[in-house]
Amino acid sequence: MQATVSFFDGNTRSGRVLLDDGRELTFGAAALEGTGLLLLRTGQRVRLDVSGEAPAPQVRRVQILTMP
Repeated sequence: MQATVSFFDGNTRSGRVLLDDGRELTFGAAALEGTGLLLLRTGQRVRLDVSGEAPAPQVRRVQILTMP
């Protein structure tokens, strides 16, 4: 699943992403663990690993699209 970063707090390493269908999901620092990412910028495209179903899916991992 792909999304666009709509907010990122570099201190807490948490943020929000906007899915292509218009839904917004939040993520915590745990979603960046093991990715090597220290920050994200607003408007950046990312790939998500998500678990659970609507209305409250959980973002498990956030990666930049160009990274494996």
